[in-house]
Amino acid sequence: MLRLTPAQERAAEGLLGAIPTGSAFALSANAGMGSTTVLRHVHAALGGAFVGLRQFLKELMDRQPLAIEEALLDLIDQAMRDHELVIVDDLHLIASVTQSCDYQRTGLIDAVLTTVLDDAAGRGRKLLFGLRKDEEPAPIARRARLREINAFTPLDYECVLRAHLGPKIARRLDCAQIHRFAPLLTAWQLRNTCADLAREGELGTGRVIDYLSEHNIVSNVEIEEVQAVDWKDLKGMDDVVAALEAKIALPFGNSTLAAELRLKPRRGVLLAGPPGTGKTTIGRALAHRLKGKFFLIDGTVVANTNDFYRDVRRVFAAAARNAPSVIFIDDTDLIFEGNSDSGFYRYLATMLDGLESASAERVCVMMTAMDAGSLPPALLRSGRVELWLETRLPDVKARAAIVGERLASLPPPIGSADVTLLATASHGLTGADLKAIVEDGKLSFAHDVASGRTPRPVDDYFLAPSRPCGPIGRTIPEGSPRHSARQPGSAFWQARPRAPSFDPSAGEPVEKQAPSRPPAPPPAARTGSRPGGGGADACGSPAPECRCSPAASYCAPRARPTPAEEPRCPLPARGSPAASPSGPGCPAGRAAPHTRTRRPKQKRWQL
Repeated sequence: MLRLTPAQERAAEGLLGAIPTGSAFALSANAGMGSTTVLRHVHAALGGAFVGLRQFLKELMDRQPLAIEEALLDLIDQAMRDHELVIVDDLHLIASVTQSCDYQRTGLIDAVLTTVLDDAAGRGRKLLFGLRKDEEPAPIARRARLREINAFTPLDYECVLRAHLGPKIARRLDCAQIHRFAPLLTAWQLRNTCADLAREGELGTGRVIDYLSEHNIVSNVEIEEVQAVDWKDLKGMDDVVAALEAKIALPFGNSTLAAELRLKPRRGVLLAGPPGTGKTTIGRALAHRLKGKFFLIDGTVVANTNDFYRDVRRVFAAAARNAPSVIFIDDTDLIFEGNSDSGFYRYLATMLDGLESASAERVCVMMTAMDAGSLPPALLRSGRVELWLETRLPDVKARAAIVGERLASLPPPIGSADVTLLATASHGLTGADLKAIVEDGKLSFAHDVASGRTPRPVDDYFLAPSRPCGPIGRTIPEGSPRHSARQPGSAFWQARPRAPSFDPSAGEPVEKQAPSRPPAPPPAARTGSRPGGGGADACGSPAPECRCSPAASYCAPRARPTPAEEPRCPLPARGSPAASPSGPGCPAGRAAPHTRTRRPKQKRWQL
């Protein structure tokens, strides 16, 4: 008889004790938890017919591809004629085909299962189905008695490791520590781990944990594809790094201390700051610090699509299965920007509330935002976001460290620039700005060398105001998001200091003044006229009211001129002594705003 873990043994004992008292039963379990092993154990103990996918596919081979329900019905009927107990494994795989939107006979399998359950109850037969958890067909969920395989405990881990590594090696392993690191591993994951590590001589707990962090911890981020960033690479963020290390990384890394003091990471973390201050870089560093227990929701998960909520739900479910873990939602304010639908943030708030459960209490949700004021207040209330962190513009010491680190790897003469001068001149710039400036300076220097020109002084490649690549003290292009964010009156402008430019002659930073708006044009220039000049058909009436000629389509000024400046109609008013009885005249009879009168249309019967 097969060896079962304690969790599997409890499920098997529950089935063996319940089968004599009923007619319909089901074993529900997550993938890889050993439901087939438990069903084989019950079959070995009670006998009967075991119907698996192989028998079903063999029955389906002689039929049409759409005859899935008929093949299942005939297979179960034939088994019930010869055996009192019929065990049907992996029923969820068959049902998933018939429940797809492209299937032409959706719902017919429910009728087949209802018929089979009625026949078993009437003939005194017993049916046992193996199913995936939360995927039970409706007839079985209503009428069958369910048994589940619960999540593995340290005793289950020890049982699997002992069976596949041997008692001698299993005694050297701390199964409780392995379980604290990855509490929701399946039997197949543990079995594959044992198969790969069995060839190593001195196997210890640390090696098993390292292997699990590299292979078996499910994540939607390939750590090898993430830029390698360490805490020491984050210049000027010592307070942010200290908070993340103490309140996020420590409960993940030190499992012994976390178990002793019952430490849990902060459930919700908001990382807010201006663009370019390193919020996403902090996420990269945290991904490497946690060794892969990192789940990302960014712009690749497109909002307001049919699969959006399903993708988000899968990320949260995977993070809960592999806790402790971090869900990193990048640019959260952009997800909510211009979105009148409140469904996503209500869904996200519900997921944050759901992290209070025991199965997900070690999941941390970290969100980044450029403007925390654009996020829904219900999402930021106390209890959902428990840790607020701010990324600020780097000070002169941090700017010198960023520029110096970039220049240290460059050969002379471009690598010998004055770091102190550049750090002082770059007041108000972000870390991303400094990295872009160094890259632009390298390109300009390389262009001069390749063109055979005499190189300029090294500092000029980073300070020259005429360089179009974007030197220190450059002007941000109008219309860009960064330009709009720095305009006076915006929330971002009020939250950050103004960026001074560097005046080498003065030796001190000089505060920039907000650009003034161009003066308004004179009133005469705002009156409407036909492009290219006037014409005989121009009435000369005030432009906002002019409808006398085709020139009126061009009259759309923003403000009316004063009465003294109103241009007069050159045509005499109709009925005045200066007007000819048959000649043209101003339809309004004066130089006031008027409308053009139209001849009414005649109906056909009036012609």
